[in-house]
Amino acid sequence: MAGRSLWRATNKLLVASTALGGGAAAATIASSDDPAMALKLCTIVPLRLYRDAVTAATIAFDYEYSLWGLPEGSAERAKVKHEVHMRGALRLEELCFRNGGIYIKLGQHLGQLEYLVPEEYVRIMRESMLNRCPHSSFDQVREVVKKELGGAPDEIFDEFDPVPIASASLAQVHVARTHEGQKVAVKVQHTHMTDTAAADYATVELIVNTLHRYFPSFDYRWLVAEVRESIPKELDFLVEAKNSVKCMDNFRKLSPHIAHYVYAPRVYWNLSTSKLLTMEYMEAAQVNDLKSIQRFGIQPIDVVKLVSETFAEMMFKHGFVHCDPHAANLLVRPSPSGRRSIFGRRKPQLILLDHGLYKELDYNTRINYASLWKALVYSDANGIKENCVKLGAGDDLYALFAGILTMRPWNKVIDPSVDHLVVKGTDSDRSELQMYASQYFPQITELLRRLPRVILLMLKTNDCLRAVNGSLVQGPSLESFLIIGRVSSEAVLESMLSQKRSLLSWINFWVQKILLEGRLCAMHIAVWLLQLQKALTL
Repeated sequence: MAGRSLWRATNKLLVASTALGGGAAAATIASSDDPAMALKLCTIVPLRLYRDAVTAATIAFDYEYSLWGLPEGSAERAKVKHEVHMRGALRLEELCFRNGGIYIKLGQHLGQLEYLVPEEYVRIMRESMLNRCPHSSFDQVREVVKKELGGAPDEIFDEFDPVPIASASLAQVHVARTHEGQKVAVKVQHTHMTDTAAADYATVELIVNTLHRYFPSFDYRWLVAEVRESIPKELDFLVEAKNSVKCMDNFRKLSPHIAHYVYAPRVYWNLSTSKLLTMEYMEAAQVNDLKSIQRFGIQPIDVVKLVSETFAEMMFKHGFVHCDPHAANLLVRPSPSGRRSIFGRRKPQLILLDHGLYKELDYNTRINYASLWKALVYSDANGIKENCVKLGAGDDLYALFAGILTMRPWNKVIDPSVDHLVVKGTDSDRSELQMYASQYFPQITELLRRLPRVILLMLKTNDCLRAVNGSLVQGPSLESFLIIGRVSSEAVLESMLSQKRSLLSWINFWVQKILLEGRLCAMHIAVWLLQLQKALTL
């Protein structure tokens, strides 16, 4: 029975892909201003769609037959499932690289969904998708520059390095110098990204929907919907430029206390279009380059604190969040102001790159999300349940949602100890988390179906930040959770004050503010005592 279902699914995928490819090709010929490229796409698009269908059917077939008859929970099934996950991840990796473009972006999304997709997929996608992105040839780059700016690179710029310093799924970056002598970074979109995008969206959606129909536990329709919505914005570099300006305006207006420590490169608007973005070149270290950061005289823990506070302010106060904060998009340099801490340490400045993927949280979602994190940090079980339910997790899956957010099982989430949310990074901790994710995978799939897409993007952002902070210090920092607790609590208090502008509400606000500071002070003392105890036992 399962074999016949799989055979029918495979046939439908192949037939639909061929039809879709033919339709996309015909549409391309009808609408393209470049007949040669249109003809090329007529051969490329159907081939890409056929690859999709074959890969999806092969992965599904492997799961269905390799696990056939193996008892749930048995050691043999766990071993075989791991092997099938590995084969599926490698096949998907190969497909992403062969098709390129939005497929690599989709692979990057999967690589940032730790414990929401099988560990094998996360590891393989994370290791490959950020480090092996394709490069456009210099002839292709020259073509884009000439089309977008009206001249060859050596005409528009005084200098233009033909070798890119970085390449991502949608674009690559070249160092150049303007005729006025400014050193700039020029982000050039890979050629013809938009030509195949419509067909790519349609076929990936078709395959994911078909697989979900025949294999209900495979439900990543939300991810396809998110990519469909986000990629057109990411392909318009003027949207990215405007996002960077809005982000900096938010810090100046809403978070002035750290505005000097967060920076986005200046945009050269006269040298920027929807497919080419010219920005100020930044001399800085990548956020996970520990040796360079230490050479700057900056302490890694100070970077962890700044990253945590920056994104906490965006999530809980701005409601306008950079949702792609992997290590390549975050740079660090000494603060240009020259300011130092009370201990004489140089203070870091965080530089945010790649502003193409932002999400806006409406007022209610932002406050509910802030209230949830406040409850998580302070082990408030009732507050956790109330706000999980408000965000869509339901009465039955709120504990699972809290566990995914914190990477801790429920008994640790509500533990009143100050370090209850810290994942220590030991083998036993990792094993516990992997077992937790595997055991509740069907419930996780249902939870992802229920939650709003904006919250799913916050989960992805949390995973990125967890990986970044983990590259700087061993295990998540207690200070990070205290920062999240402080900023989320401030956001909740400010929302209470904004709703009731009476003298009584103003007095209540300051009483709650004083109580908050007292609570945080007590937690900081507890953290210091824990660190002292740890140091004395070494």
